[in-house]
Amino acid sequence: MKLQRKNRVRALAVGALAVSGALALTACGSDDTSGGGGAGAAKTSNIKCEGKGKLLASGSSAQKNAMDVWVQAYSGACKDTEINYQPTGSGAGVTTFLQGQTAFAGSDSPLKPDEVTKSKQVCKGGQAIDLPMVGGPVAVGYNVPGVDNLVLDAPTLSKIFNSEIKKWNDPAIKKLNPGAKLPDLKIQPFHRSDDSGTTDNFTKYLKAAGGWKHEPAKKWEGEGGQAASGSAGVSSQVKQTSGAISYFELSYATAGKIPTAKLDTGAKAPVDATVDNASKAISEATQVGKGNDLALKLNYNTKAEGAYPITLVTNEIACDKGNKPETLAATKSFLTYISSKDGQSALKELGYAPLPTEIADKVRKTVATLS
Repeated sequence: MKLQRKNRVRALAVGALAVSGALALTACGSDDTSGGGGAGAAKTSNIKCEGKGKLLASGSSAQKNAMDVWVQAYSGACKDTEINYQPTGSGAGVTTFLQGQTAFAGSDSPLKPDEVTKSKQVCKGGQAIDLPMVGGPVAVGYNVPGVDNLVLDAPTLSKIFNSEIKKWNDPAIKKLNPGAKLPDLKIQPFHRSDDSGTTDNFTKYLKAAGGWKHEPAKKWEGEGGQAASGSAGVSSQVKQTSGAISYFELSYATAGKIPTAKLDTGAKAPVDATVDNASKAISEATQVGKGNDLALKLNYNTKAEGAYPITLVTNEIACDKGNKPETLAATKSFLTYISSKDGQSALKELGYAPLPTEIADKVRKTVATLS
């Protein structure tokens, strides 16, 4: 059973990498909630099914692999509910939510003040709030023949992604990788074509630690490079393009068997992109949201030993008040499940970092107050 469970996780992750677009999982009609159906479906007997019908949501592609597992588990337990999460990117997800088309959105960046203001038109008598749900490292994946152990730092990455360093045997890369056989190969940097919270977090790191010449944003501002849509798009390009490099969530690197760079942060040793190392960085985050808004501020310039600095926290964006009556019960039920111990326990083997207990507790308490 354990082997079957692992194989199911791997299949889900690979499928998420290969297939872009919406995943509509309908209730399977089974009353079995024992968890025998695979990853994320374990221990779902505690799910409290409320509401029925369709629940539409969209946004962050960073959390797509997690959503795939959560939706399967929830739909298997709650046969009267159909959940459709479309990984359109954080920017598009927030826009769609603010247009009143979805019950909630996924965003890898907290809401901006103007977005909160706009949300009051949709959230009658209330406003949109950030609910942290998925944590994890943004890996720097690469495809350099003959190089299996690569070290980079923020200044070098800033120059690579701004087309200032153009060859893999550049002196700056050689200095970080003494003894490595770096080829005289053109660097092919890929960035997101869509407005992306992953881009926002990645460029915040480049700005904080690497002297990035542009302002961090969801929209790519660097010079040169090539673009692809979604985390699945850029990771696929890295896998198939010699000399390529890009940034995407660790789950995509794991699924595609793409090597990832260690980061020289100024700590004693370069830091790997791992769930545990991301958790060390996320533990330094501070809550900056007010009231029921649980938005976090991350430390992208951490030099703590073993702390991986390019991390993100995906928020589910929902109305604190003024949710649509026809979707409120199902929204609360689903968000309660994914923030629960059962929901969060499915994350680590997918390459995500479960929320710290105190944050998850706050999220569940806040979800319970949605109206």
